[in-house]
Amino acid sequence: MQAKFDFQDTSTSLSETLRGLIKGIQGPTVSLRDLMERIGEQGLLLVCAVAALPFLIPVSIPGVSTVFGAAIILISISITLNRMPWLPAKILDRELDTKKLLPALDKGANIVSRLDRFLKPRLRALTTGTTVNRLNGLAITLAGVLLMFPLGLIPFSNTLPGIAILLLSAGILQRDGAIVLVGHLFNVITIVYFGILAYAAFSAGQGLATFFS
Repeated sequence: MQAKFDFQDTSTSLSETLRGLIKGIQGPTVSLRDLMERIGEQGLLLVCAVAALPFLIPVSIPGVSTVFGAAIILISISITLNRMPWLPAKILDRELDTKKLLPALDKGANIVSRLDRFLKPRLRALTTGTTVNRLNGLAITLAGVLLMFPLGLIPFSNTLPGIAILLLSAGILQRDGAIVLVGHLFNVITIVYFGILAYAAFSAGQGLATFFS
């Protein structure tokens, strides 16, 4: 069923919302379905923001990159297409270790609490309307694809697109077009960074080929 996305203004800070979500997580494991049920029907962008948090700190949590990365891509595609999201049960019901996930979410929420000081309604033209929502949705999709590149051991390869996703999601939620613009900028920075890595790898490969020949 098609639904028109028109994200509502909120007076609750993003960090407060995240803290409430984190406090409600109990038990040895948690699934994305559990998190989405706690967030509620208006939380598509919040799901993207939450899914980006573990990538803002240097920690490796088994399964998170696949589950959260895929969720970000599928949800952002649904925003771009102006439809309610569909997520496969394999992603929704994948059990994640709360002992490893909660500290990452908590540290991510600390970062968001600092971001809250800069969030305020401005440049609303960049956060309002179906066309703008679709463009921003495409930007989150791009960041999600960059996030899932198999470069997890390379510094900042997950952090840069994670920041882009967080800024884009938070900016749209809080009607802050300036933060949305910075989110787009981080997408560009990520692409440039990956380009540099690809060029360096290519140059190294050529150097080795020349050496052995």
